[in-house]
Amino acid sequence: MADLNHVVLVGRLTRDAELKYTSNGQAVCKFSIAVNRRKKNGDQWEDEANYFDIVLWGKQGESLQSYLTKGKLIGVDGELRQDRWQQDGQNRSKIEIIAGYVQLLGGGGDRGSTDRSSQNNTPGQGSPEPSYSSSKETYVDDIPF
Repeated sequence: MADLNHVVLVGRLTRDAELKYTSNGQAVCKFSIAVNRRKKNGDQWEDEANYFDIVLWGKQGESLQSYLTKGKLIGVDGELRQDRWQQDGQNRSKIEIIAGYVQLLGGGGDRGSTDRSSQNNTPGQGSPEPSYSSSKETYVDDIPF
């Protein structure tokens, strides 16, 4: 049986995305999202927030960084990666999600609204927002025929 490492999340950005470049010029966009979960505690329902750090590499990180603003609802498809290091003689680790695909879902953020139709237009332009995949670029308005 093969190992499986796949995660799909839908949540809101907790801060604006940060775009940086590695020493060899590779773009890396980092952000985090909050995913809420409802659970029952006695007779009351409570919301529990879970926070996840996301890393988006390459052209898709460069292209989407300006749209990834605090409060924006997004979908993320990717895999978990564990970073390990030593600090002050202690072993440390952190798990991040390496995004393979990010979808802007609309609503929230400084530039967004909950109206889905207004989310399909790039600010200042009449064209739809692109949806990027790590394997190839695809656009929401592509028609297969």
